[in-house]
Amino acid sequence: MATSDPVRISCCLPADIKEKEHRKCKGNYSKETLGKKDPNKTNKTILLVGETGAGKSALINALVNYAMEVDLEDDIWFQIVEEEEKKRQSESQTTDVIVYEIFGFEGKTLPYSLTIIDTPGYGGIRGIEKDATVDQRLFHLFRSSDGVHEINAVGLVLKAGENRLSDRLRYIFDSVMSLFGNDMKNIVALVTHSDGVTPENVLEALKDANIKCAKNEDDEPLHFRFNNCQSTQKTKKNKAVLKAAWDLTKDQMGELTDYLKETSPQNLKTTVEVLDTRNGLAACIQNLQERMEMTELRQREIKQTQEALKKYEEEMKSNEKFIVVIDEAYNDKVPVSEGRLGLWLYYNGAVTCNVCKENCHNPCEVAWFKEYCVVMKGGRCTVCTGNCPASDHVKEKWIYEPKTREVQKNLQDLKEKYEENKAGSESKLSLLETLQKEMEELQKGKDQWLEKSFKHVVKLEQIALNVDSLSTHAYVDFLIEKMKEKGDTEKVQILEEIKRRMEKDEGLKDALWYGYGKLKAALKK
Repeated sequence: MATSDPVRISCCLPADIKEKEHRKCKGNYSKETLGKKDPNKTNKTILLVGETGAGKSALINALVNYAMEVDLEDDIWFQIVEEEEKKRQSESQTTDVIVYEIFGFEGKTLPYSLTIIDTPGYGGIRGIEKDATVDQRLFHLFRSSDGVHEINAVGLVLKAGENRLSDRLRYIFDSVMSLFGNDMKNIVALVTHSDGVTPENVLEALKDANIKCAKNEDDEPLHFRFNNCQSTQKTKKNKAVLKAAWDLTKDQMGELTDYLKETSPQNLKTTVEVLDTRNGLAACIQNLQERMEMTELRQREIKQTQEALKKYEEEMKSNEKFIVVIDEAYNDKVPVSEGRLGLWLYYNGAVTCNVCKENCHNPCEVAWFKEYCVVMKGGRCTVCTGNCPASDHVKEKWIYEPKTREVQKNLQDLKEKYEENKAGSESKLSLLETLQKEMEELQKGKDQWLEKSFKHVVKLEQIALNVDSLSTHAYVDFLIEKMKEKGDTEKVQILEEIKRRMEKDEGLKDALWYGYGKLKAALKK
């Protein structure tokens, strides 16, 4: 490939190398394959996670060029990934998980084929709420039959210029570490924009944040350093600088290659369980809030009915058509806006149950179809009251919203509403008893939903690599409040202990407050 031309030309990979590109509609992740897979060859997989703008795109391009034996003196630089500034202008790029498969270079610079999983960057202009969709996308990828079920390493991509553990960086660390199961061991730091000097500030930040990285022989977080200027045009003035940058990256690529060669694949079963539990907790809490709102409206309606029956007892005895005014609770359909993802139209709305009249997952921004929503398991919904089949659900551009409307009712109307399953006429006393039973059933339902959410939190404590996440903290706050209302002191004590443990870490508190306001506001919507 060598040439005397001093200018490095960036170009896309040729069609004969870039064999195929296809989108997995059900999970909203993409896959790009270079070369042809040899099933007899060993494959290694690395998952890249990190902050928006950290240099993941340049790092992936460097890995591909390293695999293809591109040299400093060559007049070409292959790009499999757009640079991050361009990516941020394309919603389809910034919201996808993309799997890159590199085949056909085994036995050259790489002793194996390589799979790179690129995730959307955290902390970007998409907002904190959008960051929460990354775990849904990875959940689809890891549980899909043709997805990824084991990885050799997690690469935490960080800029060498990070000089302190800020609340923003703690938020990024928190978001990334909360994705994995507590059996995840092969986490390494991939330091970009490096000048070759040991990134002491980055390593200190990793230690201060208690990131569970693999360790090197000096008991430091295992890290690899890369410069991001390989695609820069070469001139007489900058050739020496580019050579130093290239030599550093080439050397560290070799170190990373050797590390991956020695690591055994880690099964993602526990990580899938963590992602499933986190998704379930988020959907459960949101659904719980909406159900509680509807339950409280229905309880108010029943209380009004009871009071009216008692107040107008004599009038109703003599005239069953005597009218009382009640604030009737009902679920109204409220439209939500459409969105566009690449060439595909999708609804930035909710998966709702036609039977229970509930929002089961709102917003559902990842699954293309209701069957693939994260709340569906074994063909049934794990969130709605009746755990109804997926076929009873829709994914449309509207949601249910609890409301009340003023209605006029007479005694016969009330009997039909509350005693529709009973045969024969009932006395006023029986109707009151029916109303009381309805109140008790509604309260029982609220208690069951609280218990389900509580179990999700406890499960995360047991299996997650990092349970002290921003979202979990907000959910714990909400559950403490509701458990106090219920009077369950034992569970309140457990939840408050979880909260105290979280808030002992001053750095974590900074990270929590970094995004806590928006998340709390979202919970109250």
